Amino acid sequence: MTAGTTTSGTAHTGDAGGSTHENEARKAMSVPLRFRLNGEDIEMQVKDAGAPLLDVLRHDLGLTGTKSGCEIGYCGACTVIVDGEAVPACLQMAGLLEGRDVRTIEDLGGPGGLDPVQRAFVEEAGFQCGFCTPGHVMALRALLDEDPAPDEEQLRTAVDGNYCRCTGYVKILDSARRAVALQTGAAQAGAAEAGAADAGAGDVGSAPGQELR
Repeated sequence: MTAGTTTSGTAHTGDAGGSTHENEARKAMSVPLRFRLNGEDIEMQVKDAGAPLLDVLRHDLGLTGTKSGCEIGYCGACTVIVDGEAVPACLQMAGLLEGRDVRTIEDLGGPGGLDPVQRAFVEEAGFQCGFCTPGHVMALRALLDEDPAPDEEQLRTAVDGNYCRCTGYVKILDSARRAVALQTGAAQAGAAEAGAADAGAGDVGSAPGQELR
């Protein structure tokens, strides 16, 4: 492209990086953004306050676990959790995230093992190509955070907005039910361990027939 040629009203000088004026203009249009992401406070500049959260996550922050599907809020592939609610990241404007709490699939699991929802999908083979899986997992994670013991209707409603072209949803629903069982079991095990620890603490330092004071 030769100097002075314009496309869509933007002047190009032949410099791949754009003119100094253009770069300064882009910088001037960027806006500061502060929010909480996967348990960490984030401060960053976004090029456009109207940019979707999906683009910020994937392109600016390198969190590609959130998938780009329809980009119009229908398929559920980009589901994340914002302030405890499962939402499509493609419809969340970056400028409206100021001070909010965002969780992505990268926040689940860790050195201690998989999140119960992730583990359920593995155990029940609730995926084939896997493209839609992060969205399903996050939708169910939001539900179980709100209600640890949801009924069948709640499980079906939670994944109703997440499309899958492979599994036919049978294995996905099996995974959802398994996630409830795993989370319930983990909670019960945690309570039992806490009770045992409390009981053991009452014996530390006491001799037979002696009470702790």
